[in-house]
Amino acid sequence: MKIDLNIIKEKVRGIIEPVINAIDIELDDIELNKMRGKALLRVFIDKESGVTIDDCERVSREVEAILDVEDPIPFSYVLEVSSPGLDRPLKGPKDFKRFTGRNARVVTTQPVDKQSFFIGKITAAGDSEIELLLPQDRQVTIAYNNISKARLEVEV
Repeated sequence: MKIDLNIIKEKVRGIIEPVINAIDIELDDIELNKMRGKALLRVFIDKESGVTIDDCERVSREVEAILDVEDPIPFSYVLEVSSPGLDRPLKGPKDFKRFTGRNARVVTTQPVDKQSFFIGKITAAGDSEIELLLPQDRQVTIAYNNISKARLEVEV
């Protein structure tokens, strides 16, 4: 019988999200990967003031305890809790709105102005599209449904 990791992931999300939210931390994402008998459950957390090591430890303890009781994963796994990182993925309007004013790297599925790769400052983020300010004061508008991948650009 083949195990559907996406179904397990959604079960895990439903179990741990209320626990994480209860301690004023946001569940950003979950990854569940199984390779050669080993499994890794990665839980990415976030909060406005930034994630600390203490936050990761606390969430790890809370998540481990609830998953031990609920037991939604039918195989052994290793739990890892971390922040999304400085170059975090941007997944939709909420992320782009939150990081307006920051630089992002955006890859599109279809070219915009004969280009499919952009690095620029997020100047606006609506419900259906973003605006980026590119070098030489060039402005570009990209629809969310045309974005294949986007990340914050690490600023030095």
